[in-house]
Amino acid sequence: MTTLGQSVSRPLAGLRVLDFTALLPGPLCTLHLADLGAEVIKVEAPKAPDGSRGMPGQQFTKLFLMLARGKQCVAVDLRTPEGQAAIATLVATCEVVVEGFRPGVADRLGIGYAALSAAHPTLVYCSISGYGQTGPMRDAGGHDINYQSLAGVLDQQGAAGGAPAQGNFPAADIAGGALSAAVGILAAVLAARTHGRGCHVDVSMTDCVMAQNIPAAMTQQSMGRAAKRGQDYLSGGLPCYGTFATSDGRYMALGALEMKFWQNWCEAVGRPDLVSQGHAQGKAAVPARAAIAEVITGKTQAEWVAQFATVDACFTPVLTLDEALVSEHAKARGMVRQVEHPELGAHWQFASPWRFNGEAPPPPAREAVAVGADNALWLGD
Repeated sequence: MTTLGQSVSRPLAGLRVLDFTALLPGPLCTLHLADLGAEVIKVEAPKAPDGSRGMPGQQFTKLFLMLARGKQCVAVDLRTPEGQAAIATLVATCEVVVEGFRPGVADRLGIGYAALSAAHPTLVYCSISGYGQTGPMRDAGGHDINYQSLAGVLDQQGAAGGAPAQGNFPAADIAGGALSAAVGILAAVLAARTHGRGCHVDVSMTDCVMAQNIPAAMTQQSMGRAAKRGQDYLSGGLPCYGTFATSDGRYMALGALEMKFWQNWCEAVGRPDLVSQGHAQGKAAVPARAAIAEVITGKTQAEWVAQFATVDACFTPVLTLDEALVSEHAKARGMVRQVEHPELGAHWQFASPWRFNGEAPPPPAREAVAVGADNALWLGD
């Protein structure tokens, strides 16, 4: 294996990852690793590549461009002896393997943990699945909405008295899958480098999103039951924490949980009488929330932004994605990259969000490539 790179902004330089994942959770996990300097080799089936490339015969979509930048791509038919032999040779050069098949599929293809680790005992092998490698749900299909529903997360989302509301941010895929897998992989790599033994990292998106559902768990233990939808501390139960409409049909987000922020907000709007009501609960919270809503609906979003520009009260506009992309904060942090792809042309992508001693990881050496673009480099064909 190569040694770690010297640039603090590429802390994973020297880590080579073989990536058998597709769609969102696995590719986002390996994208983070690639952004941090790891060398990621994406493996696809020649006739059935990653579905995020688009319709059959299509090479690129904007989704694929965002997830596959900086990665190398090889096309291998894992169902043939030749393909399995090629992978065996490639695995010998890698520290990490990541796969996103249903449990048992990788074993049937000859690329399961048992087979690969037998020849490479220091290998870190991560399996990302909906329900994990064991248990009664291991073979079931699912998507983010299913993982959240079985983890007790989806039931918490939505307005009081309404139906569960799925969001456009797939928390189970991203927090339960991509980020949890990345944490497990890096912990296992550190252990392997220290102790000379790899391991199988079993990531269940349902388990991981459940384990991160801390606010609801706190209430469940404190009250002996989970709060009803839209009535927990952060979901609508506290008057001082929520979204409120403005006079122009926009919204402001009020997050004044700490008393100092709440006092600042009440003083700024000229309502010191509300200081004692911001943290009311149950029936007492209803008139308090109505009073706050009446205050906020009295001005436009822009007027509130101007008024609170110098007030430390956790009171911010609810931006559309279009607005967030061009916000002063996003610009200052360099969070949006303008990219020119050789086939799809100009588009934008999110930049890597990490900073190391103020230094951001450099942009990828190249953008997403076609199926099998790097076969000659890695497979000799």
